[in-house]
Formats: sequence, structure tokens, C-alpha cells
Amino acid sequence: MSRVLTAVAWPYANGPRHIGHVSGFGVPSDVFSRYMRMAGHDVLMVSGTDEHGTPIQVQADAEGVSPRELVDRYNRVIVEDLHGLGLTYDLFTRTTTGNHYQVVQELFQGLYDNGYIIAKTTLGAISPSTGRTLPDRYIEGTCPICGYDSARGDQCDNCGNQLDPDQLINPRSRINGETPEFVETEHFFLDLPAFAEQLNAWLDTREGWRPNVLKFSRNLIDDLQPRAITRDLEWGVPIPLEGWKNRDDKRIYVWFDAVIGYLSASIEWARRSGDPEAWRKWWQDPESEGYYFMGKDNIVFHSVIWPSILLGYSGPKPQALGGLNLPTEVVSSEYLTMEGKKFSSSRRVVIYVRDFLERYDADALRYFIAVAGPESNDTDFTWSEFRRRNNDELVAGWGNLVNRSISMAAKNFGEIPAAGELTAEDQTLLAAVRAGFDTVGQLLGKHRQKAGITEAMRVVGEVNKYFSDQAPWKLKEDKARMGTVLHVALQAVQDCNTLLTPFLPHAAQRIHELLGGTGVHAPMPEIREVEDLDNGLTYPILTGDYTVGTKWEHVAIAPGTKLEAPTPVFKKLDESIVEEELARLQS
Repeated sequence: MSRVLTAVAWPYANGPRHIGHVSGFGVPSDVFSRYMRMAGHDVLMVSGTDEHGTPIQVQADAEGVSPRELVDRYNRVIVEDLHGLGLTYDLFTRTTTGNHYQVVQELFQGLYDNGYIIAKTTLGAISPSTGRTLPDRYIEGTCPICGYDSARGDQCDNCGNQLDPDQLINPRSRINGETPEFVETEHFFLDLPAFAEQLNAWLDTREGWRPNVLKFSRNLIDDLQPRAITRDLEWGVPIPLEGWKNRDDKRIYVWFDAVIGYLSASIEWARRSGDPEAWRKWWQDPESEGYYFMGKDNIVFHSVIWPSILLGYSGPKPQALGGLNLPTEVVSSEYLTMEGKKFSSSRRVVIYVRDFLERYDADALRYFIAVAGPESNDTDFTWSEFRRRNNDELVAGWGNLVNRSISMAAKNFGEIPAAGELTAEDQTLLAAVRAGFDTVGQLLGKHRQKAGITEAMRVVGEVNKYFSDQAPWKLKEDKARMGTVLHVALQAVQDCNTLLTPFLPHAAQRIHELLGGTGVHAPMPEIREVEDLDNGLTYPILTGDYTVGTKWEHVAIAPGTKLEAPTPVFKKLDESIVEEELARLQS
């Protein structure tokens, strides 16, 4: 058994999240974590809502509420949505906790003491109409390097280079289109160039990374520049230095505090577990592994900036928390589009997670993301393809097999029948299904989830073929052979259910019960209201007991287990849903 940290990108708390978001950070991280737990690893899966920065302030102003009121509202919305999807966080918290502030300030201070944070006078962007600082991401213009006309003030998505807002040609505010004013202001910068050699050496040791992530990361290191980690802002973590800590106009930049959330959430989890030092097992044991899940727009923060922070804090001078492990792998997904267009809340090209879950099953979305999501290429979500995948694969393929095998056994025997002498066909099928534990497991361990679920469904297809070829409904005159065929089919169904459990946990629990199983097969997260460990405020977290549940292995079914006539596990979707959903997009 090894310890595995699943570090999941922090959704921003300025609104509800849509299915494009969870296709990158949410479902892939949960599939991986569920599999690793089933395979016997000690998993710590952490994240939370990212709640600082000017965009929060801007949104709060627009809604006439305080930043705290805004993030309190959307923190709860996001927690409920991720709970609905069945994402098994050991702790899903938030960045406005006292614990998070302390950890962020500790890493800032450690980097400062080690000489990796430097003060510089720079040009800051100010909104002429409000006098407020404009965040880098709220400024667009033409990239001075490649000429892309929609580059952001922090980086160009076209060429990947880091930028400062004043470098943009014809900069404009994304809030109201006005031209920002640039004024001198003093800020602290992380000395990223100091880590270039160490980062290159570290990337040389990375094996099995998705090629796009590794190539993109290497290209960034070629031209590293010091990066600002403070901002002229009222909402955020205070700067923990004399002369700065009590200022109400300077705060730590949101991207710096958010990546530290992986560590602060681990520490909060440990404090809540009753063993405040437990986090060290995942962060300091050289045998522990850490996997970071996100969309591709966040690669730079996880493959360059976060490793630099970890390297800088860990040396040369020892710091209070000690040395910290670098990521084992940065697992980045590409973009999911919708009906051929980029997701856009303002343009109503969107379906939010909670709206989706009000109309469709969570496992239907989980299945689509796993089998057709943006694992290694940009992919398009269409309602017609969603309906086809649901009906032809989940309902007709897997659900129908479950239903007819259990129905026939329940009708003819009332229980799982015993097996007689097995034929070559019986043995071949059972061996093929059992082999799936190795093939599917290896794929999931390497983050090839699309190939993993495709292989699992191929095995389901083999079972369907066996069932059709053996035609147990024709064996009423040979009850012993009918019982053997149904026993073999039910054994295969149980093993296939285990193979599909990381992807379809809600259905897996239901199928476990249809087969006469009791107890927890696929554990689920719970929402728990807790009190902040340091300031007394209350908020919801996601957590759960994931020590229960099935293991990643063949388990023999028990003849004599009572069976009832099943109800369908999956819902067939009418053709009308396509027209209805497209009409919603256009309304």
C-alpha cells in the first residue's frame, strides 16, 4: 500500500460551476481516487472553493453584497453540486478559513526568509471610473510576442508566455471596455528564474506525463520572469511582514494563495482528524505520491509555480513545516465545449451542474465525461451525443444486461443459482472478465480513463454476447444448465460492476443491492456543517468514510442469495430532450 495525495483544482466561488469545469477537475479526480482506494492505497483527496481576488470583489459589487456574503453563497452551491456528483473528497473546504490564512502566510514568510521573494516597483492597472485595481485576467489586449488579439494580462493563451498587463498592445478592461491607467505601485514578486535549473531537472525525471503537459511546462521554463504575488486589493490574505500586515490596500495575490490550498486543506483535514501531524505522511514521506487534477489553463500554476513555491520553502534554510514533496504528476485535461461553442455564462452557452442533476442522473454525466470527455483533446458536448451514449451504452448495453440476468434468475430460481459443471465457454467468459481487473486497473493508474471505461464496457459486451449465445430462456427443460448459465452471467455482472464502480458509483451501489448485497459497496461523500478551527465561523465541508466499500478484486457470488425482480438502473432518454435542451440554450 502506498499513500496517494489527490490534489484537485479549486473551483472559483464567484458563481455556480458548469459541466465543463467538472469535466476537468472533478470527475477525473474522483474516478482515480475511487480506483486507488479500491486497489488498497491510502488516498487523501483535498480541495475547496477559491474565494479571494478582485473578480470576487467585482461580482460582489455588482450584486450589492459583501465579498464574504458572495463566497458564502457560492461555496454552499458548489459543495452541494460536487456532493450530487458523488465526488469523494476527504476534505473539500475553502480559502477563507483561519487555517488557510496561517498556512499561506507561513509559506510566504518562508520564501521571503529564503530570499525568493523580492520587492519591486511596478506598473499596476487601475480602472479610471472606479479607482480600483484591475486584476490581470480582467485586462485583454494584443500579445506583444505572438500578436494574438485576446491575450490576458497575466499570460497569452495562444503562445503560453507570461505577461504583465502593461505589456499588452491596446489593453482594455474586460469589465467595461475602458482603457486602464497604469500607475506605479510596490509589490512582492516570486523569483521564478531562480528555480529554472531545478525545475528542468525535476521535469527530466517525470515519466508517463501527458505529452501536452510536459511540453507546455518545458516551454514556460525557457523564459521565466519574476511573478507578482501581491496586489492592490482589500479582499485576500494579508501580507505577513512588518509594515504590511496591517495595511488594508495590499493583499496576497489569489493565484499564490489558491495553490497553497492543497497543503492547507491537508493540514485542516489532519487537525479535524484528531492527529494534527497526519498530513506529513502525504507531504513529506518520499514514498508518497501526489497527483494534481485540473483543466489545461491551470498547467502553469501546477507544473511551474507551485513546484517553485515548494522548492523555495523547503530550502536553503529549514522552515517550520519542513521539506515538502513535489508533485508526482500534473494531470491536465483539455477543454470541453458545448454544441460547438465555448462555455460562456454571459452568452448562455452553459449548463450548470445543479441544473443538469435536476434533470438527469449523476452517473449519466460521469459516464459521458469518462468515455467522451476532454482527457487528451478538446471535445464537444452535444445533447444528441449525450442521449446516444446514455441510451445505447448505459441503458441498452450495461443496464439491460443487469436487468435481464437478475430478472431471469429471480423468476426461475428466486436466488442466485448454484453452478454445475462449467463448459469451455463458461470458463472463457469468467477468465476474460477477471482479466479486466488488471487491464482496466492499469489504465486507471496511468490516468487513461477513457481507455479504461472503454475496456470495461468491452468486457460488458463479452458478457452480453455470452448471455445471448447461451440463451438461458431456452433451457427450461434443462434447469441445471440454466442455473449454471445464470450463475456465470451473474458472476460476470458482479465483477463488471466492480470494474465500473469508479465511474458509476451510484449505479454500482444499486446493482450491488440488486444482486443481494448488503452494506456499502461504493461510499459517498457527506456534507457536514463545521466550525472554523480558528475564528468560529461555520461553513459546509465535503468529507466521508471511504475505508468501507468493495475492493478492486474478484469476489465470488454466493449461491442461495435471495433475488428480487429488479427495476431499471438507468433511465432511457426520449428524443425530445435534445430539442428541449437546445431550446433552453437559445432562450
